[in-house]
Amino acid sequence: RDEDFIEHLYVTTMHNTMLFFTEKGRCYWLKVYEIPEGSRSSKGRAIQNVIQIEPDDKVRAYINVRRLNDPEYVNSNYIVMCTREGIIKKTLLEAYSRPRLNGVNAITIKDGDQLIDAALTSGKAQVVIAAKGGKAIRFEEENVRAIGRTGAGVRGINLDEGDEVIGMLTVEPDQKPEILVVSENGYGKRTGIDDYRITGRSGKGVKTIQITEKTGKLISIQAVSDENDLMIINRSGLTIRIPVADIRVTGRAAQGVKVINLRNNDSIASVIAVPKSEDDETNDDPSIVAAAEVTE
Repeated sequence: RDEDFIEHLYVTTMHNTMLFFTEKGRCYWLKVYEIPEGSRSSKGRAIQNVIQIEPDDKVRAYINVRRLNDPEYVNSNYIVMCTREGIIKKTLLEAYSRPRLNGVNAITIKDGDQLIDAALTSGKAQVVIAAKGGKAIRFEEENVRAIGRTGAGVRGINLDEGDEVIGMLTVEPDQKPEILVVSENGYGKRTGIDDYRITGRSGKGVKTIQITEKTGKLISIQAVSDENDLMIINRSGLTIRIPVADIRVTGRAAQGVKVINLRNNDSIASVIAVPKSEDDETNDDPSIVAAAEVTE
């Protein structure tokens, strides 16, 4: 559809399982062979028609896992979750190895809070959490003790009053991505992850972008490389795609550069890093699972 775009691509097999985590803290399962198969050009089906998600809930994370009946695999990988109020939780993947049709609670969410993101990790990753006020914290995943599926988690970042988390990244030891941040008034920049010093969990973090009245609040944090594009969605409904390579690499505390020009008091609603556009390439491999974010 014209107002939609691909947000995630997963290379998988029929026996893999997709986990869906919602902002209310629920987890749902779907075997890849249960996903309706379509042609390369077909639209697919709305997620609410495939899993029994509540009408007022929304999927915030998609995770592709190998067979859940592999004891070594499910007992050596973890699900790390983060909420808008800065709570982080780590649970062994084994806790999600027994699918239920109606889903299960993945994290106990306090009133007024919601799940921001969830990621599959090896237990050796680093976690980066960014807040709307322009701060970000980077700490070792090992600083978060694994707890049961129904637990509420622990403090990941210490937020000032009125602040909130806008994104979480997990970075495995063999990865060295650049951190890209974008503010609501169209400013953005890339910074090497090593510019973010590793601290303990629950700190206030360090400045990730210079927040001013001109830049507006931080709206997005993404792990990127030159092989990514950015999809930027304005509150007016306009969607723009730009190459990450066009955004300059600067220091961690810099203000950044103007990424897009906004008109008539418009602002950015969301930013998503997507695979680089290759207009002349197609992929007819039936083992590609695509998850699109509807922007209307």
